[in-house]
Amino acid sequence: MKMTRSPTNIPRRGLLLVMSSPSGAGKTTLSRRLLASDPNIAMSVSVTTRAPRPGEVNGKDYHFITQEEFARLRDRGDLLEYAEVFGNFYGTPKRPVTEALQAGRDVLFDIDWQGTQQLGAAMGEDLVRIFILPPTAEELRERLIGRAQDSASTVAKRMAKAADEISHWPEYDYVIVNEDLDTASAEIEAILRAERLRRRRRLGLTQFVRELTQGL
Repeated sequence: MKMTRSPTNIPRRGLLLVMSSPSGAGKTTLSRRLLASDPNIAMSVSVTTRAPRPGEVNGKDYHFITQEEFARLRDRGDLLEYAEVFGNFYGTPKRPVTEALQAGRDVLFDIDWQGTQQLGAAMGEDLVRIFILPPTAEELRERLIGRAQDSASTVAKRMAKAADEISHWPEYDYVIVNEDLDTASAEIEAILRAERLRRRRRLGLTQFVRELTQGL
């Protein structure tokens, strides 16, 4: 009797997991936690024209490039999405993302609502969208001040922009209120586990079922 392959080895297509939030709501911390706990997902490394922040590494956190280099990538169609944020440009290179999906690997994105819209237009069926909310406006302000990365004027700009960013929450598949990091992390992990099991992503199911029924 022909043996059916293990259900754990059914080939699947990768997915694109997007996490968006107003600045300071915790998406970067939650992204790092997910990457540390799950070896089957990797961060999409964006290109940006802004200067590196303290501790950021070129090629790991971002690819830091000039505005001229960014324009060439954009004009050649080599970016899946791009946006201007506070005078700086950000974008997602296309090739490494498409290669990961075809190989069954998952890719994590830390991008805003503008980038998510563009990514959805280009890769809609592969996309899983999560929006991260702070528990209160005051908590958001305290987090921005506490990370000590921005000037007082920049904090004020980010707070003013937060309402517009939050208004896009209905465009996302899931919404998580990040009051407790452990709880929010567990919810994100649960979403990822469920999305990996979606029938349309498990490309090997047809062959698995065929082999299964041959043995009945």
